[in-house]
Amino acid sequence: MARAENKETASPTAQMVAEVARTMRVKRKLTQEQLGAEIGYSAAAVSAMETCAQPASDDMLAALERVLGDSTGIFEAARKYIRMEKYPDEFKNYVPLEQTAVRIELYAMDFVHGLFQTAAYARALIGGGYPPLPDARVEELVEARLARKALFERDPVALIELVLEESVLTRVFGDKQTMQEQMRYLAECARRRNVTLQVLPLDSGPGGEYAGGHGSLNVLETPDHQHLAYLEVQEESWLLSDPAKVSRYAQRCAKIRAQALGPRKSLDLIERLAGDQQ
Repeated sequence: MARAENKETASPTAQMVAEVARTMRVKRKLTQEQLGAEIGYSAAAVSAMETCAQPASDDMLAALERVLGDSTGIFEAARKYIRMEKYPDEFKNYVPLEQTAVRIELYAMDFVHGLFQTAAYARALIGGGYPPLPDARVEELVEARLARKALFERDPVALIELVLEESVLTRVFGDKQTMQEQMRYLAECARRRNVTLQVLPLDSGPGGEYAGGHGSLNVLETPDHQHLAYLEVQEESWLLSDPAKVSRYAQRCAKIRAQALGPRKSLDLIERLAGDQQ
């Protein structure tokens, strides 16, 4: 949402984009209305972008690159930095590592991992948090979260292994339709050749075999084969590189996977919850 106060708090990248877009628009002798017609936005939206009342969205940047970029790639390059500036401070150091990782092991015990969330699910989760966030900030965070899905289409692809607590699949965020769409999206992701998705069942604890009680966990392998662990709780985060600590977390991930349902049974459960199986 365009707000006057956004002009005072706009990031350096948003200010740069605004200035470059305005300069290139004027150079091409286009009005804001004419540029808006070419990129699929209103004149008011172009004005809001140029004054930083509403910084350019990811889609607008792609359109600006197509219309004003002149093969420079400047607006395409800005997309990465605009995305980064939208993430919470505690998450900014992790995202570039996630996007370049060759392998990612994930365990989520509270809600669907952010890489696997639909827009509606993410909006309900982020918008329902405390303290309440302005609608514009909720949309920024949703957009930034969805942008991380570029990892799924990257070449070469990353190997991604996700274990979800069964309770995550039944904890409702949004409404019934939101959850059904989320379950169908999880099933779609589970069918990707580079993704292994498993569910840790509710009955894994009574026999004394439950390695998931210490909280959600990310372990990743970088292109130069360094192993890192990322932990997050109550808006605080830790990025760990100490080999002994990371090894312990990697072993815990392995134990959690061993205690989870196999990929086929996990997919069957998700499809039943989506209503796609009887």
